[in-house]
Amino acid sequence: MTRVATAAAFSISVIAMVLISDITTMLVVAALSGLCAFEFYAMLRADAKLPNELIGTIAATLYPVSYALWRFNGVLSLTSLFATALLVWYVFWPHARITDVAITVFGALYTGLMLGALVVMREALPGFWGGLVVVIILLSVWGNDTFAFFFGSKLGKHKMAPRISPNKSWEGFIAGLVASVGIWCAIPLVPGISLAWGWAVVGGVACGCFGILGDLVESRIKRSTGHKDSGNLLPGHGGFLDRCDSLILVAGTATLVLRFAGAL
Repeated sequence: MTRVATAAAFSISVIAMVLISDITTMLVVAALSGLCAFEFYAMLRADAKLPNELIGTIAATLYPVSYALWRFNGVLSLTSLFATALLVWYVFWPHARITDVAITVFGALYTGLMLGALVVMREALPGFWGGLVVVIILLSVWGNDTFAFFFGSKLGKHKMAPRISPNKSWEGFIAGLVASVGIWCAIPLVPGISLAWGWAVVGGVACGCFGILGDLVESRIKRSTGHKDSGNLLPGHGGFLDRCDSLILVAGTATLVLRFAGAL
């Protein structure tokens, strides 16, 4: 019940913020980016790494904001400032290693830059309908996770990646893929967007695959750092990175599919 209540509260809150406006979408994506980055750096800290979590978390939080306010020029400017700040830190803090700089950069790009793609999709279609497209993408991620978990736990016999995530099965993967494709087929029905049904299927398959990959990426990070969960801020779910791991890769994948299809 705790897990279900947390998932419901999280999902409803995010959906409401996305549907209200471009600004509220920017705010919720920026908040999620910062929280996910903070948890990522905390896990690496526990693994004897020394990333600069302050600079990295700030950069991750600002990536969605920089795009919303100044588009790709803002993203480029933020990246330049981010890299400069890290180089200054690296030169003047003798304990910093070049691997710590690399981890700091990766953490901000992995969370803030990737999740920032949701802002790109939200602003590509004006008004409520742009928010609806993003909500459908979110539902495809959550539907994929739910179907994969349910069918995998009931019918799963063939393990997908036993060393990284022992509970993942090919049966669950196929069920999640079907859910992702089914939900993606709602996008061509959104007024103002031109997406062929074939591209909807392609998007559903691509996002279903990359959603699972995003889950496995975070599972590998947790396994290599000795963590069961990325945090404890979401009762029954662990941390925000646990909740957003699939969405991180799906956000960018969905944006690319919609752009290639000429829908954005």
